[in-house]
Amino acid sequence: MPHQPLNPYTQKNQFVLFYQPKVNLNSKEVIGAEALIRWQHPERGLLPPSEFLPLIDGDKLDFEIGDWVIKSAIEQFQLWQSQGLKVPVSVNISGQHLLKPDFVDSLQEAISRTTLSDSHCLEIEVLETTALDDVEKVASVMRECINFGVNFSLDDFGTGYSTLALLQQLPANTLKIDRSFVRDILTDQNDLEIVKGIINLAQSFKRLVVAEGIESDAHGELLKSLGCELGQGYGIAKPMPADALPGWIKRWDQVNGKHQ
Repeated sequence: MPHQPLNPYTQKNQFVLFYQPKVNLNSKEVIGAEALIRWQHPERGLLPPSEFLPLIDGDKLDFEIGDWVIKSAIEQFQLWQSQGLKVPVSVNISGQHLLKPDFVDSLQEAISRTTLSDSHCLEIEVLETTALDDVEKVASVMRECINFGVNFSLDDFGTGYSTLALLQQLPANTLKIDRSFVRDILTDQNDLEIVKGIINLAQSFKRLVVAEGIESDAHGELLKSLGCELGQGYGIAKPMPADALPGWIKRWDQVNGKHQ
């Protein structure tokens, strides 16, 4: 029997967040975790966002899910903090969501309802290509959120067309190098040169840079030699359920000689 068509509109309670650690490649410190939405479908199992988010792009449900992701990630940070684990979380939201008239107010309200001791617990990742739609407006929204402690990064950096203009106008303190460039840096000279260029650009503009898609120790070592200190990818850890992260961090710290 064929699968029923996917219908996210009737399955809101089946969404879950997985978390992928981000680490400092030099010190081995866990510096954060990216929240990644999944759909726990009753018939098809755990589905990645590419399977369902395109179905709601620009729709009201897109904004509702985005708000849920932010709220859930903040609550998860609070829970980890109460357990003695301080792991800042980052979330991905669409450009349309960021530009909603009430976005800043709703985000500030979500943070104000918590008892966070550190307002810099949250980073919002914005796709570089979506930021191109209305750079001035995006920059204005980002500045308002930065004023109450939210950090920003430009996701999939290098895949857009107005990189220099974006760096000049957008107050994001972090650039994320897209995994499509990182994956083949060991064998593809063109990708290696692109990654070098992005790292140099980030350093020139005094931005942090995170490499996505680190698949092996060799990737990490090459990136470190190029001046990229932060990274994430399957070579470090796959996305995992929230309750699995504390145990993973404990094992990671033990392996890397950081366990107290």
